[in-house]
Amino acid sequence: MVEGKIKRSRVRRKTLLRSIGEPCNDALERGLAAIKNEKVMDRIWKNDHTLWNPAPSQIANRMGWLRVAGVMAKNIGQLEEMAEAIRDEGFTNVVLLGMGGSSLAPTVLGRIFRPMDGYPKLTVIDTTNPEEIISSSQRFDLARSIFVVATKSGNTVETMALFKYFYNKVANLPGQKESAGQRFIAITDPGSSLVDIAERLGFRTTFLNDPNIGGRYSALSCFGMVPAALIGVNVKLMLQRAVKLSSCSESPTSDAAKLGVLMGEMAMEGRNKLTLIVPPALESFGMWVEQLIAESTGKGGKGILPVIGENLGQPEVYAKDRFFVYLRMKSHGDWEKRLSNLEIEGQPVVSINLRDRYDLGEQFFLWEMATAIAGWRMGINPFDQPNVEASKEMSRRIISQYMDKGTFPKEDPSSVGTDIKVFGGPVCDDAAGALIPFVTEELSEDGYIALQSYLQPTRETERLLQLLRIKLRDRFRVATTVGYGPRFLHSTGQLHKGDAGRGLFIQFTAEGFKDVSIPDEPGSPPSSLTFGILQKAQADGDREALGAKGRKVIRFHLLRNVAVGLKSLVKSME
Repeated sequence: MVEGKIKRSRVRRKTLLRSIGEPCNDALERGLAAIKNEKVMDRIWKNDHTLWNPAPSQIANRMGWLRVAGVMAKNIGQLEEMAEAIRDEGFTNVVLLGMGGSSLAPTVLGRIFRPMDGYPKLTVIDTTNPEEIISSSQRFDLARSIFVVATKSGNTVETMALFKYFYNKVANLPGQKESAGQRFIAITDPGSSLVDIAERLGFRTTFLNDPNIGGRYSALSCFGMVPAALIGVNVKLMLQRAVKLSSCSESPTSDAAKLGVLMGEMAMEGRNKLTLIVPPALESFGMWVEQLIAESTGKGGKGILPVIGENLGQPEVYAKDRFFVYLRMKSHGDWEKRLSNLEIEGQPVVSINLRDRYDLGEQFFLWEMATAIAGWRMGINPFDQPNVEASKEMSRRIISQYMDKGTFPKEDPSSVGTDIKVFGGPVCDDAAGALIPFVTEELSEDGYIALQSYLQPTRETERLLQLLRIKLRDRFRVATTVGYGPRFLHSTGQLHKGDAGRGLFIQFTAEGFKDVSIPDEPGSPPSSLTFGILQKAQADGDREALGAKGRKVIRFHLLRNVAVGLKSLVKSME
């Protein structure tokens, strides 16, 4: 592999945690003393579940991430052989179908590592938005694509719907009906239903992952490393760096211990909005960190809200609920000046030094260990997700009702405009004008605002959502997040329903102009459900689940043109 020519001797290693701001010192000293007194690092490596809960349930069988990098490094040959074979056969695209922990690490790696010399490009599809599925399908040559179906359980709704859709498209290609399965690779746990499907349909190969690893802790397992290898990433080097960092993390004063206790201590002091500042070359890494932290810590009325993709502002736009972590790969003068100003104003800032993008291997492990430690410090179990099922149950019920009656339950809007209908907000003559009074009335001290988009993630949509969030932040001095459904349901969804309940939720939906049928079975055309119906049920189900937890939600339904509707909301902030 081309990237394998990197010579490690040419890359000097600096201290990982480059600096720790003054406001962190007392918290760090207090946390490290507790780690040492309670022998936390030793107990983690001994899989001692009592660190987090007296009962071993959903802990004892979730600790495989500790050693998976070493295991994968010893079995790298199979990955390299398969990657080279697929390259040599002329495939130009690897299309990964997944959701949540099965797709976020591949998304990160696919965006940070562009296709290596001669290797295919990676496209990750983790949506139920029909227009995005159609658009994604047009970005690659179906006849020259290999598909990776990634799901731990083997029955993830979104993943299996996407699999059936693309399996049928491949089977319909000339001469592919009997051999379509050879274009598919499975990554799943032993004994999952996908194992049987892969065998029945003749998949090219099936990678069985360690079942003792939860989805959000699976970046260094088959779920992350198989797609990375397929696009020519030097996974051996990445795993070596992860192994080296993990071997140092047994120390009670390791970088992982320091980051973990700071995360926990800052959260307990009310600084529970971990704001990640990432250089453009590594921007997508924040998506993975977001799921890891939110789903691991957001429960039992507690939580750390990861804030990613929020442009750095002036000190006056931030409240005293922030904890800044800066990933520094090379000097970025403007950012460092702004962070220095924040530190002068009393904001806690930690900088983490990276040599190059292969340090992602150690970053995956660093954040996994730090999150486990933060969970211990906060008194929660970081390995379960007690509230994730709520939205799924609501969505299943809504789909069942739709299948019986052929329609969704009727909703009455609170305001109606030319381009927008508003549901669940104040009555306004101007529908877009409902945003400000909703936030003003409902926002609590130390709260946050989550923008939940069930729109096609075009560049223009992303630009306008980012603009809207920054205007909200600057006006209300509040942390903001942006998530696309249903992806965020498997990421920040747990925190939204399991934390202290101070979030405000702004949901965006749109009129469906196109839809895509979901085959009932792979290889068979009959369909009783569409992606459009599934996505609407997911949006409605999550809104109901949030309401059941007492969360405040407003929905802006964009009627004629998504960009026009979003622009009117941005204008209302002025």
